[in-house]
Amino acid sequence: MPSGSVDMNGLVDRFYAELYRYALRLSGSASEAEDLVQEAFLTAQAKGNQIRDLSEARAWLYTVLRNVYLAQLRSPGRQRARPLDQAPEPWSEGDPRDLNLDFDGEALQRALQQLSEEYRTPLVLYYFGHLSYREIAAQLQVPLGTVMSRLARAKGWLRERLTVTEPTPLASIPPGAAP
Repeated sequence: MPSGSVDMNGLVDRFYAELYRYALRLSGSASEAEDLVQEAFLTAQAKGNQIRDLSEARAWLYTVLRNVYLAQLRSPGRQRARPLDQAPEPWSEGDPRDLNLDFDGEALQRALQQLSEEYRTPLVLYYFGHLSYREIAAQLQVPLGTVMSRLARAKGWLRERLTVTEPTPLASIPPGAAP
């Protein structure tokens, strides 16, 4: 379909809010998330001819946004997230979307920013983008088992860091300090 036939205003109206939430979880910054979404829609407008089926526009926009984010991560002077260290092994109990954690949003965002991109992206796509394992595997171009493993490790790592076991709230711990 030619780029002129893509209703970009309709795509913005339909997907802006969810792409913004995704960008916010990836970047950790509201202003950076706004910039990422704007850049993603500009890129989408320029490459609108790549949308062959409008039913796949959502997944395509997520891919465009992720590519914009990764390009910014690779730019010189950009600080990278710390790698996932010593993640616990996955467990098999309960609904995989049921984290049941008692935490605040700021603590979650700080913890997400500590995850490397390879673990953060599938987690954000699954919980905040509501994509299936298969959709995430297709978007990231990795095997389904890799997605499952990365999600399990990232969830375990988050659970370990966000589960309050002492009376000190996570929000009072300075960023970078070991809990």
